[in-house]
Amino acid sequence: MTPQGKAPHPRFLADTRIRILACLLTAGGVPSASLVAQAAQEPARKPTMQQVLDASKPTDWRMPDPENTLYMELPGGRVVIELATQFAPLHAENIRTLVRQKYFDGLAVLRVVDNFVTQWGDPESEDPKKVRSLGKAKSTLAPEFSRPAKGLAFTRLTDGDVYAPEVGFSNGFPAARDPKKGIAWLTHCYGMVGAGRGNEADSGSGAELYVVIGHAPRQLDLNIATVGRVIQGMELLASLPRGGGAAGFYEKAEQRLPIRSVRLAADVPLAERSHLELLRTDTPTFTALVESRRNRSDDWYLAPAGKIELCNVPLPVRERKAAEDTAKKPQT
Repeated sequence: MTPQGKAPHPRFLADTRIRILACLLTAGGVPSASLVAQAAQEPARKPTMQQVLDASKPTDWRMPDPENTLYMELPGGRVVIELATQFAPLHAENIRTLVRQKYFDGLAVLRVVDNFVTQWGDPESEDPKKVRSLGKAKSTLAPEFSRPAKGLAFTRLTDGDVYAPEVGFSNGFPAARDPKKGIAWLTHCYGMVGAGRGNEADSGSGAELYVVIGHAPRQLDLNIATVGRVIQGMELLASLPRGGGAAGFYEKAEQRLPIRSVRLAADVPLAERSHLELLRTDTPTFTALVESRRNRSDDWYLAPAGKIELCNVPLPVRERKAAEDTAKKPQT
């Protein structure tokens, strides 16, 4: 039986049939009882990730809330970001304010550090005479490096972690928690978005954002507000030329990638939205997906790892038909 309690996947049955056929060929066309029994007793392969996804139900998926979804339009296409309102509500609200004021329109990607981050914001932020006004948005916010763990949905991984007592997933985001301290926080996995800050803990506002484009820099956890995750368009941010200046900043204005606009999905006509669904992380299907990556049964793998690291767990996203969005409300 599969993790969903359904009949074995056709691939499993096909594998058994192939073995029996081989028996027929090697035994002169008539398989012996012992050969048939041996083929039947061999353990069936565990489902691959694709097989788990193919067997998923509509209720295993959720739509991101348009009020918490950003569309960043770049020359190469659209980047879609889901804000993590349960972990950084103050930053999410300030970012929404900035976006609705069109603060990011015409700004640029300023910094790209290989195997680390891509960062965007105001290239004139250090010049008081040229810096762009934040308007009604706040220039500083209380640190949102962690939150109380009590009452937070959390799907725990059992494989252990170097940086935190426990890790897992909360509402679609990779997260960690410390039961003794009673806190939880988002982790710096690939595609996670953070709010840049100075040395002061409250110096971040969301006016400068970055995304992780390399091996997870988990040392940043609990030191900076992680505000969301790129759910589509990572290739547009991860494949940019690396900055050659100090700390990976671009040295010349013409090297910067312009941001055409940033909008909330809720403010974009339905026909122009990205119609996406994200696999929920609190279902048996997600548990089966994690197991499929912990113990790979793909044809290429000879030695499954038997373990999986938090940031190596895929968080699938799929497109849905635009017409379906009118009949289905976002889920959190």
